[in-house]
Amino acid sequence: MPFDELLKELQGQKTSKEGQTSLDELFTKSFMSKHSSCKSFNEFLEIGNFQADTLDDIRNIPDELWDRHVARQTKFADWKSMLNEATREQAKAQSMHS
Repeated sequence: MPFDELLKELQGQKTSKEGQTSLDELFTKSFMSKHSSCKSFNEFLEIGNFQADTLDDIRNIPDELWDRHVARQTKFADWKSMLNEATREQAKAQSMHS
């Protein structure tokens, strides 16, 4: 399945009350511990003085600032790489539970 379709499917499945993707469900504590020095996605946001509850919120952060934060605080070179890996790991976990 192409990444864009997978992301749309995950966004449809993993929603909060407002109908938006939950970052905590995509970037789990185990994902953050494995790929960064942060214990949670909220901690990752706080270190950079960012506020975001959904992927839409993150899209509103200037790319250059966000990519720099991702590169400094995680094992990823940029946001796209981090998002791709989180989506891949979540899809793998979901397929194991099916």
